[in-house]
Amino acid sequence: MKNFLQPPAPRSPIADKAKADSDYKRMRWQVFIGIFVGYAAYYLVRKNFSLAMPYLIEMGFSKGDLGIAFAFNGIAYGLSKFLMGGISDRSNARFFLPLGLALASIATILAGTSIGMYNIAVMAVFQFLIGWFGGMGWPPCGRVMTHWFSVKERGTKMAVWNLAHNVGGGLLGQVIKWGMLFAVSVGFSSFAWRFGIFFFPAGIALVIALIALLMIRDNPQSKGLPSIEEYKNDYPPNYSAESEKILTTREIFFKYVLNNKMLWFVAIANAFVYFIRYGVQDWAPTYFSEVKGYSQAEISNAYSLYEWAAIPGTLLCGWVSDKLFSGKRAMTTIIFMLFVMAAIFVYWLNPYGKVVDTVALTAIGFFIYGPVMLIGVHALDLAPKNAAGTSAGLTGFFGYFVGTSLLANIVMGQVIERYGWPQGFQLLIASCVLAIILMAFTYRKEKRSGAPPLHKASHGSMSFIYRKKK
Repeated sequence: MKNFLQPPAPRSPIADKAKADSDYKRMRWQVFIGIFVGYAAYYLVRKNFSLAMPYLIEMGFSKGDLGIAFAFNGIAYGLSKFLMGGISDRSNARFFLPLGLALASIATILAGTSIGMYNIAVMAVFQFLIGWFGGMGWPPCGRVMTHWFSVKERGTKMAVWNLAHNVGGGLLGQVIKWGMLFAVSVGFSSFAWRFGIFFFPAGIALVIALIALLMIRDNPQSKGLPSIEEYKNDYPPNYSAESEKILTTREIFFKYVLNNKMLWFVAIANAFVYFIRYGVQDWAPTYFSEVKGYSQAEISNAYSLYEWAAIPGTLLCGWVSDKLFSGKRAMTTIIFMLFVMAAIFVYWLNPYGKVVDTVALTAIGFFIYGPVMLIGVHALDLAPKNAAGTSAGLTGFFGYFVGTSLLANIVMGQVIERYGWPQGFQLLIASCVLAIILMAFTYRKEKRSGAPPLHKASHGSMSFIYRKKK
């Protein structure tokens, strides 16, 4: 397994400058599409359990118990994103991403069987497996982004790539509808919800895992191309030839990640951002079914709109961060979180019916994914590129372990079960306030640090060739 995942060795540089330039342009598009499609497919096998909850409640399971079982998904995802991120930083992204996707798909298929739904304990085991394998998706994408895209373009490129969350998550609702309709059309009505929610999306994800394997390449040097810093003449602060070396596990964790104070600030804020993201998303199907009387088709449509609204919202957030705040992430996050808080109030207190419900849920999706994306970009910028997966993994650990598992799944489920939906919404509002306060502290530090210094072309012998690409 170690040799299978080992990063590819550098090749001799391509002597033909025109060919090197052409190959670079082509390969950047290829790997970007590969990680976009591959990561989107992770969301076809990520949160299927939340859409199965209304059926499981009908089978006699309580919301509190289901929330505990579902929490294991986020616990495993957070742990995996951090720990497997360390392995990813020392692995070939081309193999690492498809491997995790294939294993998550197989676990999702098993979770949809009668054995997978035998009791809460078994459900929790399968949710843990799905979460652990699902945590293998983000770190190799972060590794690819830092190797193929430079600092000055990374915010915009990451904003576009981050839409893979929403494309995959939004497609899930539609894929489930198609799968259920197919099962009904062939005479398996009683089996339709299991096929649509678990088997059909997982089958599609397995096919996409193969496509990702064919498209992704780990780093430019393995293809005989210069580093991205040299190619774009875009060197981050403190860059040197040492930045290209594969770091030891000890260096990654103890030198560049765990003692990074700014990263800890961002990670804690991320816990509250993720509580809002999944506290709304994971419980929306149950809320709409129990409180608002939505049908399964209406729930699927609303679920998709929540995800798809994030596409323009994330792009706008990236643009605001880069163009209006010169790459400063904190103030953009604060502004977007204020809009999220307003949308949650409408979603909670709306007396005007289903249209306003759906618009409010869509607005939450529009605004919440920008902060999710910016925190990921910030994490990548705060560590060397060969520690990027672990850096992002730390923020992901807080986001999924604390924000998703403990708060969105366990606490939210228990509060709703014991006290009702209003108290659940009060928790979401409080999290908005806490996230804003924490990001205000990071804004002060960002403001003091100023813009990163510009670097001269003397960093590499080939820099002058590509200077026109700045």
